[in-house]
Amino acid sequence: MDKAGLYRCHKCLFKSSVTAGTIFQDRKKPLLQWFHGAWHITENKHGTSARSLQKALGLGSYHTAWTWLHKFRVAMVSPQRDKLCGEIEVDEIFIGGPKPGKRGRGADGKELVLVAAEKDGQHIGRVRLVHIRDATAETLNMALGYIIKPGSTIYTDGWAGYSTKQLKALGYTHVIVRTNAHLGDNLLPFANIIASLLKRWLLGTLQGGIQATHLGYYLDEFTFRFNRRTSKFRGLLFYRLLENAINVAPAVEASFKGGKPSICNKHCI
Repeated sequence: MDKAGLYRCHKCLFKSSVTAGTIFQDRKKPLLQWFHGAWHITENKHGTSARSLQKALGLGSYHTAWTWLHKFRVAMVSPQRDKLCGEIEVDEIFIGGPKPGKRGRGADGKELVLVAAEKDGQHIGRVRLVHIRDATAETLNMALGYIIKPGSTIYTDGWAGYSTKQLKALGYTHVIVRTNAHLGDNLLPFANIIASLLKRWLLGTLQGGIQATHLGYYLDEFTFRFNRRTSKFRGLLFYRLLENAINVAPAVEASFKGGKPSICNKHCI
């Protein structure tokens, strides 16, 4: 290691930092301050806002705090994350306030999120949340293939986008819990609980102040927190976040400044 703290290869003499290839690459602030940021994010059970992080760390600008939060949200998705398996309830929800015009699937001014919740006996197991552009069969099949392992049993409502024939071809067993997609008895209780908790979290912790283009990153944070809800020690979440932070690719600002793309069918622009 030289005076600048860089390691040098004895063969090619290439110099590199120990943080190269991690979300801490090219940082301007001390690494210890980043660790304080990670602890502040994980010690708060319901998460934190960029404004709160800025105040806690004494950062000079809101933009810096926002960027740090997004970098850590990237690290909340492990590169080795397993797909859901077993029995899984699937439904879609809309994120966004009341607006005039069409209601239900295809409503204007709202974002569509696919909710998938594993059944663990009488309890909810792991969850996955995916921002989708529409509820066509093609888009839904792409999203399900992204988060659910073939061989699983998928429970849905009677929406035509969930084609039993197509889901079977993808390796799933499909169970329709009701023959139509209209509101009625709560036959997908786990998925609906997750939907309710997600909306409450977005309105509470983030006060509804999210950009639609960045919705995917907030869904990743909710998933990270919910799937570790039974952890008795906040330090384990802190450890897991830092572990992921050195395993994911460098999260440069340019990579997430424009938002996280939603899953859509091939006809989407």
